[in-house]
Amino acid sequence: MHPPTDQVKLLKKFLPYRTATILALVLMGTLVTGCETTPQDEFAGISPDKLYADAKDDQADGNYETSIKKLEKVEARASGTLLAQQAQLDLAYAYYKTDEKPQALAKLDRFIRLHPTSPALDYAYYLQGLINFNDDLGFFGRVARQNLAERDQQASRDAYDSFKQLVERFPNSKYVPDAKLRMNYVVNSLAEGEVHVARYYLRRGAYLAAANRAQQAVKDYRQSPAVEEALSIMVKSYTQLGMNDLASDAERVLKLSFPNSHYLQ
Repeated sequence: MHPPTDQVKLLKKFLPYRTATILALVLMGTLVTGCETTPQDEFAGISPDKLYADAKDDQADGNYETSIKKLEKVEARASGTLLAQQAQLDLAYAYYKTDEKPQALAKLDRFIRLHPTSPALDYAYYLQGLINFNDDLGFFGRVARQNLAERDQQASRDAYDSFKQLVERFPNSKYVPDAKLRMNYVVNSLAEGEVHVARYYLRRGAYLAAANRAQQAVKDYRQSPAVEEALSIMVKSYTQLGMNDLASDAERVLKLSFPNSHYLQ
């Protein structure tokens, strides 16, 4: 590939000969470099089916980065086919395994929106819940280092919503038993989070905020073990506020629900 003759002539006409020659050489080098750096498709000539099989082998060996490159090609080349749909799900999983959770969730959101009748929809909901669930597993490990009044537990709520969709829409799915266990864990985690915040307010003398947060935990998560402490916080907070009737009501519920509670001592 050669620089246009007209450009070289113009350079020589308006610039000194030596300067024009140098600029012409630079122009030639730029054009030649542009021609030589055309990106090559490293998977050219490989069918989508073969590429997908290779990507699955890569995933089995833990080579998720390589798998992602191949699956992205499969999704593009097999667009509109069931193979492309499967590649989307496998891509979401590979993104998840390489800690690219926003990309994984975006891929799953798009899959669920575009393929509402897919036979793999139950897996899409399960994986969506799993990603958000794992994103929040470190919650209790971070409790001591974080102001719990500012803690956002949205990931846990999103995980619960995904698992709930799975359980309600696909009750016979093989993923349902595990999803139910995780839902139970999420509920207890959310309840514990509410109680931590209530305790935080109680220690700082914000008794009305403590009572309201503890009451919310009792209302939303009645079956959680954290309700026991929530009722105790309500008793202490209402007592400090001089709301003796509300304190007595909370204590009565605590006695009925947890007759052997150490908080009663």
